[in-house]
Amino acid sequence: MKSNLWNIFKKELRELFRDKKSLAMMLIIPIFIPLIMLGMSALFEMQANKNVEEYNKIGFAYELSEEEKQIAEQMNIEVVSGSEEELKQKYDNGEINLYITKDGNKYIMNNDGSDNSSYATGLMESYFDTYKGVLQQSYLQEEGINPNEVLNIITVEENVFEEENFFGSYIKNYAFLFIIMAITVSATYPATDTTAGEKERGTLETLLTFPIRSKDIIVGKFLAVSLSSIVTGLISFALAIVALILSQNMFKIYEGVDIMYSASSIIFAIVVIIAYSLFVSGLCISIASTSKTFKEAQSALTPLTFISFFPSFIVFMVGLQTTPLLSIIPFINYTMIFTDIAAGNIDLLNISLMAISTIVYIAVIFTYIIKQYKSEKVLFSN
Repeated sequence: MKSNLWNIFKKELRELFRDKKSLAMMLIIPIFIPLIMLGMSALFEMQANKNVEEYNKIGFAYELSEEEKQIAEQMNIEVVSGSEEELKQKYDNGEINLYITKDGNKYIMNNDGSDNSSYATGLMESYFDTYKGVLQQSYLQEEGINPNEVLNIITVEENVFEEENFFGSYIKNYAFLFIIMAITVSATYPATDTTAGEKERGTLETLLTFPIRSKDIIVGKFLAVSLSSIVTGLISFALAIVALILSQNMFKIYEGVDIMYSASSIIFAIVVIIAYSLFVSGLCISIASTSKTFKEAQSALTPLTFISFFPSFIVFMVGLQTTPLLSIIPFINYTMIFTDIAAGNIDLLNISLMAISTIVYIAVIFTYIIKQYKSEKVLFSN
């Protein structure tokens, strides 16, 4: 029995490594992950170090006081005066980044929410906070009250327990989304070839005439496809680590912080990658097994790439917290647990639930595939 299983496994591996498309899926796709991570880091640094002169042209539709002029000069704000209509025209022409209108004590920042306008809005929020403080001090002094006794009645300090870099966390979690996609794509082609492809070539029918149990055939094919997926996942993760090392040395936004995975995080991240690889490989084989041609199987598996990516992407963007219930929900559980692991939060209960649920899902998938392989109606087009 074991000999049959081993022979099927070796046969599938030989075909896998002889197929240039399978090798390309397995080895080439992971290369894009460090390129994406480095590109995102460069974009983040460009945004973080954006020159104030790119968004400091501010229109004022009213006469500035002396205090406002001084604050504007200190904050390197280029003041452009004019009527509301004139400033709107200049804004539409791109001559200013934002313009302010005034209605009594109400100041309105007018912009369209574009990139430079958003930076200009942040700049003007700081400007008005400063101006508000100046007015408050002046008012209190006129009333004979010491401003420090009122404005500084409480003090607030920030105590950071663990230094965490937002940009570093973002690219690590975002990289895992692409690792998931790479694993899924890597599993899709060999799963299609070893099932629907063999049906179309007629080799599967020949294989079934041998005294080999359907279970051995399925497990052998599953192990071969899973190995391809795991290799892709591990290569992708290794390249992601290399990208983190390069990013740490290349970009100033990571100065003073450690964005690298800890040793324990690497170990448990590999567990997540292997679990997802096994799950998606079994899923790909089960879907491809119902198809009678290679093209039909490819069409059936194409949505799986998006199904694997978008739920994880939504979870990542929304920032859901991992719970025991969410740890058993396919696709999103791998992303949520990896996000926790990358942040150094290793919850053995959630990881165990993910692993156990993956085993259960694979068992269900195996039962389904074995049933398919025993059905001639499904296997053969005639």
